[in-house]
Amino acid sequence: MKKRVLLGALALSVLCVQTFADEKPLKIGIEAAYPPFASKASDGSIVGFDYDIGNALCAEMKVKCVWVEQEFDGLIPSLKVRKIDLILSSMTITEDRKKSVDFTDRYYLTQARLVFKQSTAVSSSLDELKGKKIGVQRGSIHDRFANEVLAPKGAVIVPYGSQNEIYLDVVAGRLDGTLADAVLLSEGFLKTDAGKDFAFAGPAFTDVKYFGGGSGIAVRKGDPLKDKFSAAIAAIRANGTYKNVEEKYFDFDIYGK
Repeated sequence: MKKRVLLGALALSVLCVQTFADEKPLKIGIEAAYPPFASKASDGSIVGFDYDIGNALCAEMKVKCVWVEQEFDGLIPSLKVRKIDLILSSMTITEDRKKSVDFTDRYYLTQARLVFKQSTAVSSSLDELKGKKIGVQRGSIHDRFANEVLAPKGAVIVPYGSQNEIYLDVVAGRLDGTLADAVLLSEGFLKTDAGKDFAFAGPAFTDVKYFGGGSGIAVRKGDPLKDKFSAAIAAIRANGTYKNVEEKYFDFDIYGK
């Protein structure tokens, strides 16, 4: 009898291991060209706040995850056709995007800013933007804001596939400036040698219509992953894991109030 029980237990153990092994990993879409949130290390691996937070969430949920790289404007289409299961790529929660996808609770919150040469003055009226060529990442909230708010002020809005391409053209003088997330601009450009002659200009932009309620994880409409990942975000904030990741990249509270 004991032998039968032992054999049954072993069979159940093998079955559980096999089930876990056969379980399909969650495919997380990310654009790895948005430092310090996501970029490529010299060995080709992905690094950054988004990447580390995603791995921490998967560990908290005890699920296998794989990362799928692509350009930002292709992430939601890929989610819809099930090439990926979720998007964790600094995607701002907006009412417009909610028409296509569901979002978890936010995992960080920042402002949008303009960057120009240090000598450039921009007032709250934004009148100084007339004729200025401003680079924005195609498909981003900054793209929409720039075209609906800055373009009517006379700014020339130029879309790009990635923020890194924008930096190259700003430094080369092919663009006058760029509009993007303030943390991204500070950590990924202004604090680098390439950005030493540039600075923030004009007001901070926080209009909820465009910049929503922070960055969240996007999933397909009705997907239960929304609640599961929201619970995991709360869990890693409560157990200190979030703070450990945050302190690796920032010297301030990126989660926001």
